[in-house]
Amino acid sequence: MRFFKYHALGNDYIVLDPADYPGWTAPSPAQIRVICHRNYGVGSDGILWGPLASSKADFGLRIFNPDGSEAEKSGNGLRIFSRFLLDSGRAKAPSLTIETPGGVVSAELRDGGSLITVAMGSVSFDSRQIPVRGPAREVLRESIESQGRTFSYSAATIGNPHCVIPVDDLSPEVARRYGPDIEVNPLFPNRTNVQFLKVLDRSTIQIEIWERGAGYTLASGSSSSAAAAVARRLGLVDSPVAVRMPGGTIKIEIGDGFSILMTGTVNRIADGELHADLFKVVV
Repeated sequence: MRFFKYHALGNDYIVLDPADYPGWTAPSPAQIRVICHRNYGVGSDGILWGPLASSKADFGLRIFNPDGSEAEKSGNGLRIFSRFLLDSGRAKAPSLTIETPGGVVSAELRDGGSLITVAMGSVSFDSRQIPVRGPAREVLRESIESQGRTFSYSAATIGNPHCVIPVDDLSPEVARRYGPDIEVNPLFPNRTNVQFLKVLDRSTIQIEIWERGAGYTLASGSSSSAAAAVARRLGLVDSPVAVRMPGGTIKIEIGDGFSILMTGTVNRIADGELHADLFKVVV
């Protein structure tokens, strides 16, 4: 049972190739939890299950969070998967397309796959698409409460849901304290990713991330895309935008209709074998 581990700015994923797992439709939630566990498993922020057959793109991909739930889209995961396709000899050209539950994206690989640009699709602020409960509207500068504190937030989707919260006191502690509560706020029927945002200048923002199903995260491509798009929609930044995170910086270019081009690095960590003993532990 082979695995391949990569990180994109400290956001690490394990790639499991279905060809190495005959009889598996996909890893079960219990298997995902133990594989991703930092003590009992290999340890990661999620699992990339692919390549899968696709009628809409060159390759199909499913993305799983470490709690066993499935994600619609992951910007860092897509860059990592693109690098894996190159490393495994499947990507025959510098450009390719990938189908996820959150839509089809295209990727361009440069510098031997160490730098990858992904066309993430377009960001929407429509409450029906995100989704956010309440009347149909663009969810901009609304109020949300958490642990006795009231925040102004804007919501967005780029195939997965995001809640972007501008703060002056940006820190990992703020994300860790309020993120878990906001992730499961009843406003968000599918839960939500949470980004705490500080605008540094017209071309630079900084975010701290609480990721749905994964927790505090060093970097996130879809979070960078959503936060940059919200900042642009609110008139706070221009394009392109450098998004600074604890794990590093991603470049976001915002086009017409809030289309997103995301560029960032990928590093290969390790290849290995999962032993059957791994699955004797329940987490």
